Amino acid sequence: MSSKATMKIEKDFQVGEVDPRLYGSFIEHLGRAVYGGIYEPGHPSADEQGFRTDVLELIKSLNVPIVRYPGGNFVSGFNWEDSVGPVEQRKKRLELAWRTIEPNAFGLNEFMDWCRKANTTAMMAVNLGTRGPHEARELVEYANHPSGTYLSDLRIQHGYKEPHNIKTWCLGNEMDGPWQMGGKTAVEYGRIAAESAKMMKWVDPTIELVACGSSGTFMPTYPEWEATVLDLAYEQVEYISLHRYYQNHKRDSATFLARSLDMDDFIKTVIAVCDYIKAKKRSKKNIYLSFDEWNVWYHSNEADKQIEPWQVAPPQLEDVYNHEDALVVGCMLISLLKRADRVKMACLAQLVNVIAPIMTENGGRAWKQTIYYPYLHASVFGRGTVLVPLVHSPKYDCSEYTDVPYVEAVAVHNEEAGEVTVFAVNRHLSETLSFDVDLRSFGAASLIEHLVMDSDDPYAVNTADQPDRVKPRRSEGTVARGEASSFAAQLPKASWNVLRFKV
Repeated sequence: MSSKATMKIEKDFQVGEVDPRLYGSFIEHLGRAVYGGIYEPGHPSADEQGFRTDVLELIKSLNVPIVRYPGGNFVSGFNWEDSVGPVEQRKKRLELAWRTIEPNAFGLNEFMDWCRKANTTAMMAVNLGTRGPHEARELVEYANHPSGTYLSDLRIQHGYKEPHNIKTWCLGNEMDGPWQMGGKTAVEYGRIAAESAKMMKWVDPTIELVACGSSGTFMPTYPEWEATVLDLAYEQVEYISLHRYYQNHKRDSATFLARSLDMDDFIKTVIAVCDYIKAKKRSKKNIYLSFDEWNVWYHSNEADKQIEPWQVAPPQLEDVYNHEDALVVGCMLISLLKRADRVKMACLAQLVNVIAPIMTENGGRAWKQTIYYPYLHASVFGRGTVLVPLVHSPKYDCSEYTDVPYVEAVAVHNEEAGEVTVFAVNRHLSETLSFDVDLRSFGAASLIEHLVMDSDDPYAVNTADQPDRVKPRRSEGTVARGEASSFAAQLPKASWNVLRFKV
């Protein structure tokens, strides 16, 4: 086997512009995402509104452009009216999706205040499970209409004179799922989505809408669901959603690290369905993709079965991520970037405590999980234009895939900053690979830095007591060749790499 991979980058061979919202995230009323995560009155770092400022600082470092809220499965039983107004008058409810009690101490207006402090914007979901178009358009009126109506004046009465101007809205969540409150057939959902969209846009014509796609490729109705929903709601929506999580229950690392190939196929298929319906309708409009739930999720499955129901904010879905998980997250980020022409929004699910890059102790510390770092690097350095990744790599076979490239890579050109950033994962579990990057189309270039995240233990994790066990380091081994138009790097075994060039 050749232990060398190459990447040629041509300045004019472009995939598309990166929409900053590709680096979005997700806060659901689930587990300790809100209570004990972003919101914990009485915590030593809490501000006057009860927002944890230690968590806010970690989030601001990520430069998260948009955060989906309030769910997730939670939204399909959510009465938005319960979450506004004087806190002492808000109703506590049984939350059926996750079998907890929702106190509604943190709600819509608090979330919008938190977004402003976190330097982010809201992707708001409406309940199309147990509710419908009427309640959806009322929520838009409350949030976005300036004044002069009962609901807009109610918002002003609640202390928010200026409208929130929420521009991005999800039409329900995973409505194809039997686990979903008010789950629907594709025809039922397509009709209610179209009617909700129509009425919501009558209230505010400036908003954009995300229709629910399949909950995953495992659904028996995939991809016919997308075709039916778009057939019914094509002209009313701008995006369709995709959700995907990966697991490694069998500790089959070679297969786990190849899972992003499945993500690639998922994206290709949904694009094909969108374009088929576009052709069928003779439309000039493209539907774009919102990959608004994606991550690794499996570590907490057994622990969650032991949690007693009907608690407030129990420790649900608290995956402790290892080094190997960070590599899969890196590969998934590369998959999203490779189709940046059509995937315009994405949300790492979720942001704090619940399958999250950030973990906290109630009353105590906050720290970065392993997956924090590839997400940070992509968000900070992956802005600009994605270039066609001309990568040649040795390949391997595993239990579920054949011809898996050892090196997964993509490049982003930030013309304004005069930089090209290459993100690369070496999937090889035991060998360092040579990686040549050809930048000739840019002329002379110089290396800014080569960041590497690797570990001798693929199952190493970060904890409150050892928060820096797995973190990036600078590599000094990358050298220029010729007239500084190509570079030779060494990608350590099982590693995430960021190569930044001045061009």
